[in-house]
Amino acid sequence: MNVSVFSRQTFGWLAVFGSAFCFYLATAVIRWGKPQVVIDTSYYVFARFLLGFIVVCLTMAIRRQRLVPRSYHYLLGRTIANTIAVFCFYKAVEVSTLAEANILNMTYPLFVALFSWIMLKEQRDIFALFIVLLAFVGIWMILSPSDMNINLGSLWGLCSGITAAVAMIYLNVSRRYHDSQTILFFMFGIGAVAIYLLFHDVIFWPNGTEFFFLFMCSVLGVLGQYLLTYGYFFVTAVEGSIISSSRILLAALLGPLLVGDPGLTLIGWSGAVLIFLANSLLAMRRVRARPLSLKNGYLQG
Repeated sequence: MNVSVFSRQTFGWLAVFGSAFCFYLATAVIRWGKPQVVIDTSYYVFARFLLGFIVVCLTMAIRRQRLVPRSYHYLLGRTIANTIAVFCFYKAVEVSTLAEANILNMTYPLFVALFSWIMLKEQRDIFALFIVLLAFVGIWMILSPSDMNINLGSLWGLCSGITAAVAMIYLNVSRRYHDSQTILFFMFGIGAVAIYLLFHDVIFWPNGTEFFFLFMCSVLGVLGQYLLTYGYFFVTAVEGSIISSSRILLAALLGPLLVGDPGLTLIGWSGAVLIFLANSLLAMRRVRARPLSLKNGYLQG
């Protein structure tokens, strides 16, 4: 193997894995901050979108890149779905364990496959549907591992997975008409404004400690986004999907170590592994059926 090719591929693997680690650490920061500061979930979302918007604006200014919006309804659909997904994800971190929140957020590939099966007749695949149904068994194991009573707090995580799937469907369509920076400009900008208008009563000028947790959570979220984006330029779609799904296993392993969450039960671990395997199988199945552009890896906001 050519050394330069191997180096690029290694960089891609490390970047995509680094993105998964950053997305996880961003949620850990929220939990670390709970005993020290009183910050509403919506403020974390607002701070992440605001920082993302600033980074996109600076990047476009340095590159002298202009906005070229065409299909505003796709941009708006992506923005609304992504904003709801991030809010639900951070809310899940607040009211459930980090493991449950991250694992349920990573169910989005399953819902993409399910929605595609329902809406696109030409993409109906019975084996893929079987994989999705098997993964739903894993989701049930996460939601209700012992007493068969669903933890309502965990439904925020499931909602984040569902709305993230909608956001990704909009993203893949929107990419036919817009470059990544245009999509991110509208997503971060409109998302920040929407969160501020809806939750302005809990958004305030932070002191030093509050600013630290808001800034660290935002930096990790935006860094994870960019690592994921550039990592996908050097790995295949299958490799990227599988490595991204490693956040499921990271969450299950690190929750007790980093934030003192209770460890997953055997049933919970079984559910996490089922979801991870389902994500990996769906990625391989999708590529066999139809080659994907590497840019389709630009999925999380």
